[in-house]
Amino acid sequence: MNWNVSSNRQMHHTDKFYTPELILRRGQPFNISLTFNGNVGSEQNLAFEVSTGPYPSESARTRAVFPLSNGISNSWSAALQGNQNNTLTITMSSPANAPIGRYTMNVQSSTFSMNLGTFVLLFNPWLQADGVFMSNAAEREEYVQQDAGIIYVGSTNRIGMVGWNFGQFEQDILNICLTVLDRSLNFRRDAATDVARRNDPKYVGRVLSAMVNGNDDNGVLAGNWSGSYTGGLDPRNWNGSVEILKEWKRSNFKPVRFGQCWVFAGTLNTVLRSLGIPSRVITNFNSAHDTDRNLSVDVYYDPMGNPLDKGSDSVWNFHVWNEAWFARTDVGPAYSGWQVLDATPQERSQGVFQCGPASVIGVREGDVDLDFDMPFVFAEVNADRITWIYDNRSNTQKKNSSDTYSVGKYISTKAVGSNSRMDITEKYKYPEGSPQERQVFDKALGKLKPNRLFNPTSSGGFERGEREPSISGKFKVTGILAVGQEVNLALILKNLTSDMKTVMVHMTAWTIVYNGTLVHEVWKDSVTISMDPEEETQYPVKIPYAEYEKHLKADNMIRITAVCKVPDEGEVVVGRDVILDNPALTLEVLDEARVQKPVNVQMLFSNPLDEPVKNCVLMVEGSGLLRGNLKIDVPTLRPKERSRVRFEILPTRSGTKQLLADFSCNKFPAIKAMLSIDVAE
Repeated sequence: MNWNVSSNRQMHHTDKFYTPELILRRGQPFNISLTFNGNVGSEQNLAFEVSTGPYPSESARTRAVFPLSNGISNSWSAALQGNQNNTLTITMSSPANAPIGRYTMNVQSSTFSMNLGTFVLLFNPWLQADGVFMSNAAEREEYVQQDAGIIYVGSTNRIGMVGWNFGQFEQDILNICLTVLDRSLNFRRDAATDVARRNDPKYVGRVLSAMVNGNDDNGVLAGNWSGSYTGGLDPRNWNGSVEILKEWKRSNFKPVRFGQCWVFAGTLNTVLRSLGIPSRVITNFNSAHDTDRNLSVDVYYDPMGNPLDKGSDSVWNFHVWNEAWFARTDVGPAYSGWQVLDATPQERSQGVFQCGPASVIGVREGDVDLDFDMPFVFAEVNADRITWIYDNRSNTQKKNSSDTYSVGKYISTKAVGSNSRMDITEKYKYPEGSPQERQVFDKALGKLKPNRLFNPTSSGGFERGEREPSISGKFKVTGILAVGQEVNLALILKNLTSDMKTVMVHMTAWTIVYNGTLVHEVWKDSVTISMDPEEETQYPVKIPYAEYEKHLKADNMIRITAVCKVPDEGEVVVGRDVILDNPALTLEVLDEARVQKPVNVQMLFSNPLDEPVKNCVLMVEGSGLLRGNLKIDVPTLRPKERSRVRFEILPTRSGTKQLLADFSCNKFPAIKAMLSIDVAE
């Protein structure tokens, strides 16, 4: 038996996988050769059997028996191409809607039966008849074949990025991705039905969105947003999915600790691309987490300016999910194309933490009654944000303001073929402030709450009977934002009236995790300011490093809030999240990079602090540049000392490859660097 692995894999666009086995895409012909140790005539009446899963059956289309014939069809078929010296050359084909997975093949005749071995069948984005077909070659190259990428993080006024090693072709990763399917709740409950349904990308995508988080099914990753990551890795320290998936297998399929949204999304992206579903990673800034399906999120402060962990709604500085590309035969062709899949465990769907596929076109049009999880995804990018002041002493709360425009900003993904940011906000919603945008919002609200009387929120966010505030405020950054430095801002207040005003201001600053989890109060101040008519005044805010250093998390985020009160008027709440920059980590290649030739790389880092940094570790990985990952212990650095670390990589593939580094120490939990390296043959 000869599987002709090399030529078949080239034709099937699976030649990048590091595993030696035959990997095919469905609906596409492939060639095998059978050599017999005796004369083989037509009287043999050869027939083939292929099967997948533990309970293969013809009715479920997980088993097929088909004869050697003269032509191939669009079901399982085998056609004789030639017979020379007892060697038969046979062209085979699979249906374009066959279940994906690992198959066993047997050959039989009137006189013998024999197992020929196994092969893997994947989705086929190159084939028009496949539901995942992507006609644009550049997009297909990016969304199926690209094994490294960029994930956007940060906040609306400071968009940052981290490199991510998807590594879907690395040794054993395809095997582990198939195991993810075999360990799902659906497979455990009813393996025969689950395997039969693997012909459908929307089914596979939904199962994977459940399995990449470990919440109810011993899936791949355990989520943790507490700010304390003892017993696992700080989510910021991962450089990619390969080590996560391998660790899950090594630990006998116990959830790997710990993940946050971009880690879940990076890992889901690896599994989708590995199985042949085109996919990309999406970041939504100011992402709403609406728990009660009313398309508004409630945010609470106390009168002293402290943000409160009250209520279950929240607005995340950013949230990362995936889009997968396939046809939606269930809801109609108008909704085909990009579909949201979200593996971050936020809300249960049908009893399990899973989310999607939700059609992006459907979200844009407010069709929240479609499958799957449309109200949740719609709210993430469209919810109104309502601010409340809650007084603990009197146990009362009053609505402060509502805003219809701050949620769902700068929705971003890596551009095709380059490392620039592509803004796709208009794919999710009509422009803020346009009539269509409010129409869609009201349509969605009407579908979710059919008897609700519309209360148009376009009145500038103040309820009837409330007076417009007589002052306005905002925070302005006045110095450099860097870990180890004092944080300098100014509260700018403006008197909007022609009367004198006295303003009582209560301010606080808290370190936070990017999803709004409060870590620790690091500063507070109260002041009374008198303002002349139409005066604008600045009040300085200074937060010393000593106050925040012990409480800052790897997100480097501080939330500053001011509650400003003019007597006999409602409070004005002013807020700003700032992100502090880490010191630079630089990577440079010291030699020309060639396949199978060792290359020296140098890392440079300077300690910016007036104190030593210790427990320094450098983690490096990059598909096609080194097998597995490198972990290098770096000596303690004295104050202001510069470190230079050299290490060696061995490229195994030509082309542009991405090297990723994460440097951690006691003062800087996660400093990132990435470097594109052009590897010659």
